[in-house]
Amino acid sequence: MRSPLAHVVIIGGGFAGIAAARGLANQRVSVTIIDRHNFHTFQPLLYQVATAGLEPADIAYPIRTIFGHQKNIRFRHGTVRSVDQERKVVLLSDQREVAFDYLIVATGTVASFFAIPGAREFALPLYTLADARRLRNRLLLSLEAAEVEGLHQRPRLNFVVVGGGPTGVETSGALSELIRIAIRRDGLSLRTDEVRIILADVAPRLLTAFPERASTYAKKELESMNVEVALRRGVVEVLEHSIKFDNGEELDTAAVVWAAGVTVNGTVAQALAPTSGPSGRAIVDGDLRLHGSAHVWVVGDAAAVPSGRGDLCAQLAPVAIQSGRHCAEQVLNVIGGRPTTAFMYHNKGIMATIGRNAAVAKLPRGGVITGILGWLAWLGLHLWYLVGFRNRLRVVINWTWRYFDWPSGPRLIVADVVSDD
Repeated sequence: MRSPLAHVVIIGGGFAGIAAARGLANQRVSVTIIDRHNFHTFQPLLYQVATAGLEPADIAYPIRTIFGHQKNIRFRHGTVRSVDQERKVVLLSDQREVAFDYLIVATGTVASFFAIPGAREFALPLYTLADARRLRNRLLLSLEAAEVEGLHQRPRLNFVVVGGGPTGVETSGALSELIRIAIRRDGLSLRTDEVRIILADVAPRLLTAFPERASTYAKKELESMNVEVALRRGVVEVLEHSIKFDNGEELDTAAVVWAAGVTVNGTVAQALAPTSGPSGRAIVDGDLRLHGSAHVWVVGDAAAVPSGRGDLCAQLAPVAIQSGRHCAEQVLNVIGGRPTTAFMYHNKGIMATIGRNAAVAKLPRGGVITGILGWLAWLGLHLWYLVGFRNRLRVVINWTWRYFDWPSGPRLIVADVVSDD
């Protein structure tokens, strides 16, 4: 027998989906969260898993545990194939259907390869926990292979990170630290000058969402860590063991890390309407309802979220969290017969870490903090947003240990990662 309460289905257990569910917790609604993973991933720290700074369990938390005390929220493990808006059902890959009264789509984004030949097949994106573990395997396996090769001839390892945004900058810095520490602590006979890390971006500067001062600081810090910053350098092809740039250069590679951008194209959100916004994002009204729909909302990275000031919000975790919370309020307003209100984004600033004691933070009013103060601000913010006391405690312990001494535990090659699921 169906519950008399309105049934809200949330597709996606990322920042936006979890925030929406929290806003509906203990309310007079029935909520079902659907995700192909049974855990929430703290995506801003994926690069630390990929570079052996943290373990996967440090940044992942079971969705069932998050809502274990909310009796009106249940979790459904499954992959959504499509949404039938007329029948108001979600169709899963196992052919089952989940009916809804109201739907919140928080499916996020996927890596955008910009139709560059070979990028999808051979580059390594960093968007899921499986991506992070796969990249860590590749990095560590490359070091081990170079160690063996070095017994016969001097090896040359080239790691290329494509994309000069926060993910690319953070990954490059962490990769430099990983290689330096692995050589010093793990007894590898490699020399640091036998390893090249190249951060390539077609833009004229790093961190284009930040003020130019932050970009200059990030470039200087990365170069001090032996990261080669190649700006105005476009990629034209990625091969299995090499990469080609638009200046005609072809470089042998141990790994190509893809941090060049994301898209909604090909996801459930993009398929909801005949037209979509930038990067395939779903077009929503001011209250975050799918344009032209009365019962479907789209939030987070999947939506072209209006800032409330005449432009669109960037695809950031704070936007996802705030839009998820606002969406939950609007669903409750509709159920209660009250008018909905427009979303207004409250800018909390943006930040990126480069390495130990080095980070940049752009404050809401435009100011920039760099160096150790920016790094401490980055640490505090990420700990605040981490889900679950256990995760916060583990990350604090690992970060503290890493600051004074680099443990060997996370540098494990886990060879059982074979898919994105």
